[in-house]
Amino acid sequence: MSFQKLGLSEPILKTIAEQNYTQPYPIQQEAIPAILEGKDILGIAKTGSGKTAGFVLPILEMFQTKNPPKNRFITALVLVPTRELAVQIGVVFQTFGEKLPRKVKTLAVYGGVSINPQMIALQGVEILIATPGRLIDLLSHKALNISETEILVLDEADKMLNLGFAEEMNDIFFLLPKKRQSILFSATLGDEVDKINKNILKNPLTIEIPEEEQNLDLIKQSGYFVDPERKGPLLRYLIKQGDMKQVLVFVSSTRTADNLVVKLEKNGIQAAAMHSKKSQGARTEVLNKFKSGKLAVMVATDLVSRGIDIQFLPYVINFELPRSPKDYIHRIGRTGRAESTGEAISLITPEEAHHWKIIQKKMGKRVEMTETFDLDLMGY
Repeated sequence: MSFQKLGLSEPILKTIAEQNYTQPYPIQQEAIPAILEGKDILGIAKTGSGKTAGFVLPILEMFQTKNPPKNRFITALVLVPTRELAVQIGVVFQTFGEKLPRKVKTLAVYGGVSINPQMIALQGVEILIATPGRLIDLLSHKALNISETEILVLDEADKMLNLGFAEEMNDIFFLLPKKRQSILFSATLGDEVDKINKNILKNPLTIEIPEEEQNLDLIKQSGYFVDPERKGPLLRYLIKQGDMKQVLVFVSSTRTADNLVVKLEKNGIQAAAMHSKKSQGARTEVLNKFKSGKLAVMVATDLVSRGIDIQFLPYVINFELPRSPKDYIHRIGRTGRAESTGEAISLITPEEAHHWKIIQKKMGKRVEMTETFDLDLMGY
């Protein structure tokens, strides 16, 4: 099926073609016509399934025939769990909406930055992408009004609930009009998500996209057994000896991330941390530098890793193992994308050896390991 058959107008189709989109993803094939018809949607789909364009394109299409609302009255509200996702969706709206006949002002708002510039920027906004906490802040300042909102999108609803936003979301639902179109996307359908579904959706079309298995064949996996005190020197040794120019290093805590960056910088390796305690401006700057190749090493925690999408990333290093095998697959899946090969390296201490065996068993793949006790790491 082509985009031409989904009910989109010529200006939108032209923008889609300019962005080199050729065929719609399965979720787009089902969601776009249904959203254009005004139906509520319950979409069960993982990150990377194409769901963002699945709601952005029909919303922009519908806005081409809508009259602008009263100032600061939001017509379409998109709720998301993280700052990174808010920014990402905001960019998609702007990219597809840039050349349309009727210009629609969109804005992404989130915590961690000053609220005053966001309050000023809300002038004339019709589509708002927001994290629940910051939206509540803006509503309490009377900076906007959602009493006439026509379209509500909840993206990654399961993650919003996992991050403790249930109360804020309920407060927001109370302020929204009863008559509206609601679109809910979630990676899983747990009890809490199902409760929201039953409370806010009316006869929804359910779209479930089965998760494709990560193709691990494109990823060369290797591991090193190492004593804890030699882990840092080994990391620096691998980066320098391998002349690695773009490396994503995963750790389990913000403290470890910051400490690791200090040690890397002291040893002449350009590095920066990416975690939830960094300001949004700092995180955006680090990610942009890393994507453009101006930063050799980015040290990240799992919480922010889901906002990281780099098409041709050559190296991922697990400085510390994640809690679950699924998270391990997600981590190493940052490389080996778009049919390009990548390398994933794990540094395993004696304390991590048992957990490492479990990860390999769940993955169904044995990783070749190297002992490092006789490796000279002096000077690293």
